[in-house]
Parts: sequence; C-alpha cells; structure tokens
Amino acid sequence: MSTNKRALVLGASGGIGGEVARQLRDAGWQVRGLKRGLESLTEQRDGITWIRGDAMARNDVLSAARGCQVIVHAVNPPGYRHWGQRVLPMVDNTIAAAIAERATIVLPGTVYNYGPDAFPLIAEEAPQHPASRKGGIRVQMEQRLRDATAQGARAIVVRAGDFFGPRAGNSWFSQGLVKPGQPVKKILLPGKAGVGHQWAYLPDVARTMVALLDRRDALAPFARFHMTGYWDADGTRMAQAIRAVARRHGQHPVVSAFPWWLTWALAPFVPTLRELREMRYLWNAPVRLDGRQLAAVLGEEPHTPLEQAVEATLAGMGCIPPAIGMSSSPAHAA
Repeated sequence: MSTNKRALVLGASGGIGGEVARQLRDAGWQVRGLKRGLESLTEQRDGITWIRGDAMARNDVLSAARGCQVIVHAVNPPGYRHWGQRVLPMVDNTIAAAIAERATIVLPGTVYNYGPDAFPLIAEEAPQHPASRKGGIRVQMEQRLRDATAQGARAIVVRAGDFFGPRAGNSWFSQGLVKPGQPVKKILLPGKAGVGHQWAYLPDVARTMVALLDRRDALAPFARFHMTGYWDADGTRMAQAIRAVARRHGQHPVVSAFPWWLTWALAPFVPTLRELREMRYLWNAPVRLDGRQLAAVLGEEPHTPLEQAVEATLAGMGCIPPAIGMSSSPAHAA
C-alpha cells in the first residue's frame, strides 16, 4: 500500500462519503474519517482511521486534514436539520483545511444548481439559475470552491442524478419509491407519465471520484464533471427494475403515484418531506446531465447494470435477503 496517499473524508459515516472512503481505501489510500462521539481520540476500524471531531469545528477539520492530499466533502446535517445554517460553514472549514494543505477537495454535486432554463440536457458550463433554496446554497458552495483555487486549493465537483445504493441513506429511492426494512409491496412514482429522470448508483459515483483523483494533476484547478448514470427515459424504468428484482424474491409490488398531497400536509412537521416537496420541479420535466466530458477524461464512465444495482440496493435496505458474498462495490460491473 502506498504511504503517501492520504485522504480525509467528511461524511464517511454516510452514503456517498462512506462509499468513497471504502473505495479510496481499496485503491491504496490511507483514509481518515471525522466522526463525532468516538470514545477515544482515534479508532481503527475497517481499514479506516476514525478521528473524533465535528465538521462544524474548524480546528477539528484542520487537525484531521494535516498531511492529506485530498479532502472529500460529503457531509450533510442529519435529516436535513438546519441545512441552510450549517452547510456553508462546513464547506468553509473544508476550504480552510485544503488551503492549508494545498489539497484537492472532492464535492458530490447535484442538479439543484440549475433551473428550468438549463433543461433538458445540462452541460457543466450551463448557466446556474437555481429554482430552490437548496440550489442557491449549492451554487454558493461551488463558487467558494472556485475562489479557493486562487489560494492554493484545488477542487473536483462530480454532479450526478438522484443517488441510490445499499447505504444511500436519505434518497428518493429509499424515502419515496420504496420503504426500507420491509418487503416491497408498493412502488411510488414521483414523476409524471413519460417524463425522464436521471439516477446515479453510489458505488459508480465513488469509482468515478477515485478515478478522477488519479488524474487530478492533469485537471483544471476547479474541475466539474457530469455523470450520465441511468437515464430513465419515460420515468418508469427504475420502477420496472425494482419490480423485476422483487418478483425474483417472491414479492409482487404494485406501482402507484407518489402522494404529493401528503408532503403538503406534513411538510411543516417533517423536514424530509419539506425537502422532497421543494424538489418536485425536478420530476415535472426531463432533467439530464450531459456526461460526455467525463467520458472523454476517463474513457468510459463506471456503470453497473441497473438490475444488479437495484438488487444490491434493496438488499442493503433490508427489503430482500442479501445475496451470499454480495458486495456494494461493483468489481465486475460492465
């Protein structure tokens, strides 16, 4: 294992952060994760060094990042609580650490930066006129990363569609389409009939980030890439894949429309539903990220077959039994 590749992953206990941390580890990186509530200052677990600290505390981030060439910023407030108040201070702490270490920041991005004027096919340089509060904050995050490159930091932003995967946590897949922890009885479709939607499998996103990090010295100081992921052209392909996998396990789910009226009724009391409602506009029109620039750099975007990815996701959510020896890392993906 190489001893000079060190990465700090903020959000390593979460979905995308955890996946990137594991894949960096498997690629020979020394990986650190910042975690609140550890009994000791550091802890070794699963090949990752866990350091007690809080992404909201700048000194904790500066200390944990010491000697690192890469900082993965995949941290979010749990359950969307105080999202607007915490997101920018956390990214500012990451930027301070990256400037101090002259490190590369990796940020998992979204389509939230863009408004309807950029639809339906969005290139990296498309104008950013977000249609939501979260989108506005996303634009600010990326602008701060860009500004930090003038002070010695570097940044890679990988934007992708809606995440899903065995450990995806808060996601449309696990909070909108199916219910975790129980057999798949119903699949809810949030979009309008015939409206395309884009999805991204977390292990593929993580593999993409690791591959870009291997090429980071050849990239622009502020580099942005869009992933193609899975394009669900009529908005039903994901539901069909879920139903096909569920049927192989003796389950026979029905497909129904997502109850948007419920988000209006409960949004004042449930932060997650409030966030889902704010993003409804992304289900009302086809929104697709153009992945040609990424393919030009990598040669080919990592891509796990859809039903294989769905099966791993449903097993990770406890909806179907896990396959013997199944891993979330798509080592044999096509």
